[in-house]
Amino acid sequence: MGLTSHKLLALAALLVVATVLGTLWVWPKLAVRSWPAMFMRLGTIAVTQLTLLATLGLAVNDYFVFYSSWSDLLGHEHGAGVIQGVGGGTGGVGTPAGSPAGTPAGSPSGTPAGAQVLGTAEITGAGSAGRDAAQIGRLDKVRLPGTTTGLSTDGYVYLPPQYFRPGNEGRHFPAVLVMTGFPGDATNLVTKLRYPATELDLLRKGTMKPTVLVLMRPSPSMPRDSECEDVPHGPQAQTYFTTDVPADLRASYRVLGGADSLGVMGDSTGGYCAVKLGMEHSAVFPAAVSLSGYFKAADDVTTGDLFAGSGQRRDAADLNWRLAHLPMPNVAVLLADSKEDGSTYADSTAFAVAARPPLVVAQATVDAGGHNFTTWNRLLPPSLTWLSSHLADAS
Repeated sequence: MGLTSHKLLALAALLVVATVLGTLWVWPKLAVRSWPAMFMRLGTIAVTQLTLLATLGLAVNDYFVFYSSWSDLLGHEHGAGVIQGVGGGTGGVGTPAGSPAGTPAGSPSGTPAGAQVLGTAEITGAGSAGRDAAQIGRLDKVRLPGTTTGLSTDGYVYLPPQYFRPGNEGRHFPAVLVMTGFPGDATNLVTKLRYPATELDLLRKGTMKPTVLVLMRPSPSMPRDSECEDVPHGPQAQTYFTTDVPADLRASYRVLGGADSLGVMGDSTGGYCAVKLGMEHSAVFPAAVSLSGYFKAADDVTTGDLFAGSGQRRDAADLNWRLAHLPMPNVAVLLADSKEDGSTYADSTAFAVAARPPLVVAQATVDAGGHNFTTWNRLLPPSLTWLSSHLADAS
């Protein structure tokens, strides 16, 4: 019986009812002063609570599809994701989305000016190469202030080993803004999804070009979920990501300026934000990757009223509505999903089918897996490889 089977959920619910009724029936018989009776009373309570918690867990997983199968839950799914194809126009894997990079920007010395470096962090999964930055790169713990918006958030900046090698002192590198789901911590991108270690592995294989990674949450207005929206009379999160963060990077590190210098990707809420920022600001982010992202802004207690009651603003934050009613943006998008992740894969496929040039949509998939780090780890290598192919070379 499958983990997300409705029959399993119904059976668990019946088991809860049976244990509760059984406890009510047997409890009077155990109302005696003895050690065996006391342990049996504790046992009936424990069994009832465990069945109730298991049923609640199954119900939550059935709704969110955190785990799609027993093997996914037990960590037995390890196959890498596969790029399926391209919709909306030509320009698949290995085809740049635009023109060569423009004039590099930023401080040649790499001395932070916009970003505030709070220290360095360990690169989880980097292997036994020691701490030599020319071998494994460097992971800075940073605070990215928004001079335009007044917002600020903490995160990490990963600088690849090529950034530190002799002869590269004047080279500038492409960068990718990476966002977690909400309310995830940026640390998860280092320790659980292991973005720096994955890039390092791809660099050694020669399937990815040296790229600066900027790892952060999708909301600079915590604990509020801003959904990467410029909220009327509220946090201007979209402007923060499209104006403040790129300015901080180029003022602090050797990050390219001009066309094809920046990409954006994320998981869940971060995936929605990535495609949204790419569609609305393709001049800033000409390529975007969504790992199990959705296509319409969330509306719940964590978001509040993002649109000040404006239906027009709400429509504009719906990526499917944008496809149907607005000109196609000049952006390359990769939608990476598990085929078992609820309606996410179906929604991604429908989005890809509706796309038209100059919007280019590709899909990367794994056959099994849920809405979790295990699945995204399998999708990460092909996603970073694809995204790298759409960014400019270091120069």
